[in-house]
Amino acid sequence: MLKVGAAALNQTPLDWAGNRKNILKAIHEAKAEGVQILCLPELCISGYGCEDAFYAPDVTQRSLESLAIVAEASVGIVTCVGLPIRLRNKIYNAAALITDGEVLGFVLKQHLPNYGVFYEDRWFQRWKPGKTGSISWKGKTYPVGDLFFEIGGYRLGIEICEDAWVPQRPGSKLNEKGVDFILNPSASPFSFGKFQTREKLVTDASRAFSCVYIYSNLLGNESGRLIFDGDTMISTGGELVASSDRFSYADYTLTTAIVEVETNRIEQAKIKSEYLQDFSFISKEHQWEETFTPTSTKALLEPFERGGHLKEEEFARAVSLGLFDYLRKSRSFGFTLSLSGGADSSACLALCTLMLRLAEESVGLEKLKDKLSYIPGVKECQDLAQIQSLLMITLYQGTRNSSEDTLQSAAALAKDCGARFFVFDIDDLVSSYTEKVAQQIDRKLSWETDDIPLQNIQARVRAPGVWLLANIHNHLLLTTSNRSEAAVGYCTMDGDTAGSIAPISGIDKTWLRTWLVWLEKVGCEVKGKHLRLEGLKYVNALQPTAELRPIERTQTDEKDLMPYPVLNQLEILGIRDHHSPLECFKRMEKLYNYSREELYTWTRRFFQLWSRNQWKRERYAPGFHLDTHNLDPRSWCRFPILSGGFYEELQELEEYYLNR
Repeated sequence: MLKVGAAALNQTPLDWAGNRKNILKAIHEAKAEGVQILCLPELCISGYGCEDAFYAPDVTQRSLESLAIVAEASVGIVTCVGLPIRLRNKIYNAAALITDGEVLGFVLKQHLPNYGVFYEDRWFQRWKPGKTGSISWKGKTYPVGDLFFEIGGYRLGIEICEDAWVPQRPGSKLNEKGVDFILNPSASPFSFGKFQTREKLVTDASRAFSCVYIYSNLLGNESGRLIFDGDTMISTGGELVASSDRFSYADYTLTTAIVEVETNRIEQAKIKSEYLQDFSFISKEHQWEETFTPTSTKALLEPFERGGHLKEEEFARAVSLGLFDYLRKSRSFGFTLSLSGGADSSACLALCTLMLRLAEESVGLEKLKDKLSYIPGVKECQDLAQIQSLLMITLYQGTRNSSEDTLQSAAALAKDCGARFFVFDIDDLVSSYTEKVAQQIDRKLSWETDDIPLQNIQARVRAPGVWLLANIHNHLLLTTSNRSEAAVGYCTMDGDTAGSIAPISGIDKTWLRTWLVWLEKVGCEVKGKHLRLEGLKYVNALQPTAELRPIERTQTDEKDLMPYPVLNQLEILGIRDHHSPLECFKRMEKLYNYSREELYTWTRRFFQLWSRNQWKRERYAPGFHLDTHNLDPRSWCRFPILSGGFYEELQELEEYYLNR
């Protein structure tokens, strides 16, 4: 019988001292608990998200210097730790195995993800299966490559993250070597429901390979865009025997279990055929589906009546943790938000509120204050309410086109969230700009001739005031744009897109409204109770509108664009699945009961707006990766800024529409 462990670490790229501190604390606690084998995450010494800094020789050198310190702390325990190494002027993603203070060797990653948010082929070399080599360090020579280890009568092998997600995984060869343990140091970012896929991957491997499988992962917002949920697991013989709580606000978490290997060895003796894993479930990972068309609060509640709130809860916890780490790792003092009273800005404020309440739930008030102690005034706060008031500032900037409904909505939510709430009237600023321009062009501006400019100037003049508030308090300014707006460029650059971080840019407007109703009616589970924000009842009763045209024109987003569920489905079909405009139209006819004319108009509009607004998506503030695809040109969806604009494709669509 052995006690084994897996630690999740909240690391930061190139933070050598901070990363070492978390690693050493995890090792110290594991040793205190009698853990004999400990798995730490992939590249946890340097940080996973170093990007082109991996090319710097200093990064691999400092990683080895940190490894020496980690090795010294690993007396009396077997430790697996991830780092980059340089071999013959090539860089490899490696896992070092340490026992009793000595490095035994380095396993090098064989399969590099180079899709979606991953770009490992840019920095690392792929190690060839079955090959070994050596590296000299501190006057000694160490084996590197496709290795397994024998320690104290046990055999250990390593798969590094993506190595376990491919059909020809190293685990099958390790099984031929009769390994008792497979360790998997990973950096697997959060996406909706992904933990279920990971669990199946781990338990299936422990069953098929008849071994103890130990899986570790990173935790928190490591480098800006990716959130790691800290999912760690220990499985033996197809049974999950231990797993971590996810989305912790701690520096690290430790998961342990007592396991025995004799049963697995007997099972290995029974296996007569070569292992072949069924990976069909991975191809279905996290498919994004639209299941209803919200037209009212009642419609928005229908999914809750069918049961199940996993996605809502995951969104709340993932983005809140992402914001918390973004705040403290950027050394900012809080968040400032232009709170319009609409769904998008309300969601951003709600997430900031959840951030603090979930942090208190996770680590307690004193530890929360300690993590934010660099912010002036936090140490003196007596309770969470005082911290909320210190860290969250909101500003409602109204014009003659704004309604009392949105003002009431903004004020009620700010009060419910404990945020400071300010109100500006910006009509004089708008008038100042429009009058100056009118004098120069020698004509008055009107809604009949200058609709878009008159809308945009209102959004743009809101930016300087809220930026000023943010700068005064050393706050991050939150950008409120959502994914549906990004797809079609329904935003004002340097207006509602101004900001430091875009918390909801990975979420479409339809589902975001669903989540807001969930947060009002059901809520996030905190300490056995459901945390609801009842102040959301006002925004949940409103139809989404920019409130930039005169009130009598009854502007709504969907009038300007198309129904949001239609927009979201076109994004899925046209952008994620790469179907042509004509193929999208044909599929939309089968999915929706709208008229042919409406579907044709909306399909054409979507592709025209998509192609002309890539420059906007290039300038969006950083957002979070939350599902299997997004529109961020840095991390998923690359599209040319200048293109043919689907001209020929839309002609083909028009011909089909007119002649069918």
